[in-house]
Formats: sequence, structure tokens, C-alpha cells
Amino acid sequence: MIYPYKGKVPKIAETAFIADFTTITGDVEIGEKSSVWFNSVIRGDVAPTVIGKRVNIQDNSVLHQSPNNPLILEDEVTIGHQVILHSCIIRKKALIGMGSIILDQAEIGEGAFIGAGSLVPQGKKIPPNTLAFGRPAKVIRELNEHDIKEMDRIYTEYAEKAQYYKSLQK
Repeated sequence: MIYPYKGKVPKIAETAFIADFTTITGDVEIGEKSSVWFNSVIRGDVAPTVIGKRVNIQDNSVLHQSPNNPLILEDEVTIGHQVILHSCIIRKKALIGMGSIILDQAEIGEGAFIGAGSLVPQGKKIPPNTLAFGRPAKVIRELNEHDIKEMDRIYTEYAEKAQYYKSLQK
């Protein structure tokens, strides 16, 4: 379901795929060929949420904000299943592993990989092209060529999968 909130209506690119049983409210912008998968919730009722191009937000994820702290996902980001994002910044080509939580004013660097089940605390900065893991998340190592190829494969496959599912909605 798509809901306006106090005059703010979600702006969703025509090529984006929004799965059934997804809720999107208020000041939310979703870019070209992005996808929001089953049972996810994006509430833009506190501050803006800006989602770039070819971003995939997988099943059962929750995105929200604190006052005056927008949530920003740059292009080609992967958000795994059951992730919680709250007023943070996720830079281009980053991957957030399943079940992770990223809190207010945290910033995930370009091409960084947050391991499944991690907690990135408020205000924490994860450097670009690193693997961070744990509760709280700590940088484990630099990413290698295999990691980067795998992350590219995931966002590319989700963009393709989204277009297939979108064709079924017509």
C-alpha cells in the first residue's frame, strides 16, 4: 500500500518494482529500477527517505527516520532480508547483510559490506570497500575482488528479478 502523509506522497519511479504487501508512506523517493520486496515498510512520516537507482530492499525490511535526519540510500545498494535502517546514509554499491540494524547518523562507505546480523551504532562510520561485522560492527578487513564481484552480482540479479516481477503486475 502507498499512503500519503500530511500532504507528502511517495514518488516512485515508473520502472521500480514494489512487491505486494509492502507499505510506503509519506516523504519517500524511489529511483529507477529499484525494488522493494514483500512485506517491507518504508515510512517517510518523520523525515525524507531517498532511495537511488537499482537499489534492492529485500523482504521484511523496515526503513524509518528521526526528526531532521533523513535516510539516504545511494545507487546500486543491496539491503538484505529483515534489515532495519534508521536515519542513516548508505553509500553507492554498499551491501547490508540480512538481519542487520543501522542506526541514526551512521554512514556506510561506498562499496562497504556489513555482515549479516550486525549492529552499526549511532554515528559510526564504516570506511569504503571494507567488511564490517558484529554487534557492534567492527571493520574486519578490506574487500577482495571476489567480494566485490559477488556484491555486483547480487544487485544486478535483483534489478533483473524486479523487472520480471514487475511484468507480472501488469
